[in-house]
Amino acid sequence: MPAAAQSGTVYDTTGLRVKRDFAEAQIKALAEPYRGIFSPAGPQAGLFPIRSTGVSTAPIVAAAKGLLASLSSAQLLRTQFDVNDPEWRRWSNVDNGIYVRQGVSLREMTPVQRRAANRLMQASLSARGLANSAAIMKTDQTLREINDDSLTFGEDLYFFTVMGTPSATEPWGWQIDGHHLVINYFVLGDQVVMTPMFMGGEPAITTTGKYKGNRILQEEQNRGLAMYRTLSPMQRDQATLAREKRANDIKLQADKDNAVMAYAGVPASALSATQQASLLDLIALYVGNMRDDHAKVKMDDVRAHLNDTYFAWVGAATDTSVFYYRIHSPVVLVEFDHQRPVGTTSINTPGKPTRAHLHVVVRTPNGNDYGKDLLAQHLRRSKH
Repeated sequence: MPAAAQSGTVYDTTGLRVKRDFAEAQIKALAEPYRGIFSPAGPQAGLFPIRSTGVSTAPIVAAAKGLLASLSSAQLLRTQFDVNDPEWRRWSNVDNGIYVRQGVSLREMTPVQRRAANRLMQASLSARGLANSAAIMKTDQTLREINDDSLTFGEDLYFFTVMGTPSATEPWGWQIDGHHLVINYFVLGDQVVMTPMFMGGEPAITTTGKYKGNRILQEEQNRGLAMYRTLSPMQRDQATLAREKRANDIKLQADKDNAVMAYAGVPASALSATQQASLLDLIALYVGNMRDDHAKVKMDDVRAHLNDTYFAWVGAATDTSVFYYRIHSPVVLVEFDHQRPVGTTSINTPGKPTRAHLHVVVRTPNGNDYGKDLLAQHLRRSKH
């Protein structure tokens, strides 16, 4: 829920209490050492070896160095952290009125710094990833207009941090953290891990204001529905966890780095070749937010574990249905969810999931979110 504020500039008692509650929830989550997301069977070993992918990360390294060089000493203090710092896990998909972020925001950057931050995103993400990120930021500007709240919402309230020192050989990474957009980007040599990644927004289709016509995650929505519709009645029975969607169903958002999630739904091994191809295309929408050549490397891993991949569904399947779906494999986990309205309760029914509010989270299960498995292997090898 958004912070309750007066005129969008001053907190009231309710807003401050919600802000405290989110801080306490994160403190509790961070008190647990990172383990990762596993099935009840426990971790699968050997999924993420340190290896050469043949895909250069030099442009990403150069862009990150450029961003750091542009910052003042005071900005560096809250922007750069050790590669193994818990700061990696301090992110949230909620708005800035109720969650206080580290790093430097686009709002406070100089034009030179903004260009450096944009170059880092351009070096790291695909055209699709850049377009999705820009559309989400625009949606937050729409929430600012709808709620008349500049304290909580805004297209420039997105914060950058860097973990470690950008290097061609040593582990490091960067993060952008803001309302409905979080990207964690770990780099080791020429290997990249871009999870946890959160994307979402409200309203999903903007009909008023500065960015009228802006749309977010419509292809992910529509192709997920199309995937479900390819299933036979027997396959639908296996895939469907619940036929009616009444609440928020997403499980692995902020503060959920350690979780046990059973495989559920229809296994890809039970799908036809055509259905398997559709499932891979759907996964590629999410993986494809990273730079194309790195996405190809990741999709090769996804294909290698296709028979152990599951597709699950909650809700109906009409053209206007609200729904949730999950794709779960040993090497990638995707959740898509239609949420209850938060910032648009003035125009959408409170408490009822709506297509106007979308959440997506992408994870690397089996302990490699934030590149943690790769980092642990590297530290063991180098005896740091």
